[in-house]
Amino acid sequence: MNANTRAPNQASPPGVAGRERMLSMRWEPLFIADWDRTLMLHYEVSPKALQAFVPFALDVRDGKAYVSLVAFTMRGLRPRRGGRITRALFAPISTHEFLNVRTYVKHGGEPGIYFLAEWLPNALSVMLGRPVFGLPYRLGRMRYDHGHERGWIAGEGVSSCGRGVLRYRARVDGRFAMSQPGSLAEFLMERYAAFTQWLGFKRRFRVWHEPWRQCAVDAAISENTLMNLTGNWAPEARFIGANYSPGVRGVWMGRSAFAGNDTIEI
Repeated sequence: MNANTRAPNQASPPGVAGRERMLSMRWEPLFIADWDRTLMLHYEVSPKALQAFVPFALDVRDGKAYVSLVAFTMRGLRPRRGGRITRALFAPISTHEFLNVRTYVKHGGEPGIYFLAEWLPNALSVMLGRPVFGLPYRLGRMRYDHGHERGWIAGEGVSSCGRGVLRYRARVDGRFAMSQPGSLAEFLMERYAAFTQWLGFKRRFRVWHEPWRQCAVDAAISENTLMNLTGNWAPEARFIGANYSPGVRGVWMGRSAFAGNDTIEI
């Protein structure tokens, strides 16, 4: 550990603790990217209904579990080191849309997220996602119109099989601010680790970025059959609200490492 870096402190704000965890490991971060124009649609669901589909212990709040659909564009993914050569090598996968279905977990005392599924339109990224990070990438089609400057956004995502569709529209007032400490928005948005499982091995990679500048938005979802492709927990889920951010720049992404085992109570 760097002598100038304090040990991770659970009492620290989530972003501070996340940065400390990242910097406590040598050679981190591995990648850097921007996460642009991000909409998060939040659902409340019974922990009992959801836990069977998640190999990590759910991080519940007031006895409730949550799932979020996250629609954004990743831009400029590149290795932290290597300069123009590595940037050029990463060009085929550096910029494209994502549509994630994620839930909230805690493993080894560390809060994070677990992806139930991720759809993206880049076939090469889909091919690399599982072996490199254990991520459940699937091929899909996204069309985002996230021009919040005009006061509204809209978008859709469709799975490659055509059986899952998400369509939405939302009003955005543009008064962006960091989430209030202890709020549900902070609980759902300020997460700095991702836990994955592939071939029976549990893994973790960490991320860090400046806190999300965001606002609550009035979202109308005209169709959402996409969640049904991730398990039969979906019919019990209840939409509770949404947040939108113009994005975060210079996101740090760390190496994938084995996460070890932990106890799950159902």
